[in-house]
Amino acid sequence: MSESTDAGFRWVRTGDELFALMLADIEAAQRSIRLEMYIFSDSPIGQKFREALVRACQRGVRVRVLIDAWGSFLLSGNFWNPLVAADGEFRWFNTISLHRFGFRNHRKSLVCDEESAFVGGSNIAPEWEGDGINRGWLDYGLRVTGPFAAELAVAFDASFERTDLRHQRFARIRKATSHQKISTPDGELLLSGPGRGSSPIKSSLRDDLAEARDVRILCAYFLPAWRLRRNLMRVAERGGRVQLILAGRSDVPLSRLASRRLYRRLLDSGIQIFEYQPQIHHAKLYIIDHIVYAGSANLDTRSLNINYELLLRLPNERLAGEAQAIFDKDLVHSRRIDPTTWGRSRSFWTKFKERWAYFILARVDPYVAQRQLRRL
Repeated sequence: MSESTDAGFRWVRTGDELFALMLADIEAAQRSIRLEMYIFSDSPIGQKFREALVRACQRGVRVRVLIDAWGSFLLSGNFWNPLVAADGEFRWFNTISLHRFGFRNHRKSLVCDEESAFVGGSNIAPEWEGDGINRGWLDYGLRVTGPFAAELAVAFDASFERTDLRHQRFARIRKATSHQKISTPDGELLLSGPGRGSSPIKSSLRDDLAEARDVRILCAYFLPAWRLRRNLMRVAERGGRVQLILAGRSDVPLSRLASRRLYRRLLDSGIQIFEYQPQIHHAKLYIIDHIVYAGSANLDTRSLNINYELLLRLPNERLAGEAQAIFDKDLVHSRRIDPTTWGRSRSFWTKFKERWAYFILARVDPYVAQRQLRRL
């Protein structure tokens, strides 16, 4: 990879840094701004973004905002009236209905002038303000320039046109148009969503794990299906290193319980498991040898099979090395799960709750989503 291409990526390591850089790119935009978020709150930081977007409209920039209605159910639609009054465009993704509550647009992206973009796990809300250690949730982003920015703009446009989730008839028997693997000179943009067909996120992860020797994963919600778990265990069983930093503190306690249901088999295979301690863990960062994945998708049933998600797959030694440094920093703040004591460290009641949490998230949630998909 050439130096000029390689320079088009920058890790964003704190929420404070992310918001400052995003706002700077919004202020600098001259032609177009596309903002796609799962959670957007009516808060000082949310209002700051709205004001910057309104100013962009006033200087002639085309501004479009797409917010997931379920993720931001506390946000009033009136919040965006100043943007609409300034000729900006706002849409809810999947307006709230009991017939479609299983589907979410979990993607988070900002694209300015189709030249610069941000992806990652952070939403626009006060929880992400801070450094992930002393204040604010742990999360990471990636600023990209070059070919990926244009492809992310195209992906946003498709989401913007799909806001009401009116899938074509027979959606359940056709390959989902939301499943795409888009190649660029720098790597691949992986897009996934509900519907038939193999998820490019799952396929790419499995392919990369097949020959992997060093795997390090930061994941907020960890509940991969059996095939992906088996791929991870095989890396460890053939002598490779697999380290997971999972949530010691979570905003979704049910997810944490379900993840812990998997620990015993993973530990027995030689996988090292750590739980992040200082703050709520919301990061999604996957390093497989010299390949790094960054974006919105967790390694859980919902992200891999139900939600609309995006990940960048980047075979880039510099970025992978920097991601390793991020992982090592978080490892210092994490508690290792001891394989010798894990089994007897939890009560019967705790194990019972873990089993039920796993059943709900790995079995019931996908079943309900599939039933709803058939009705669309």
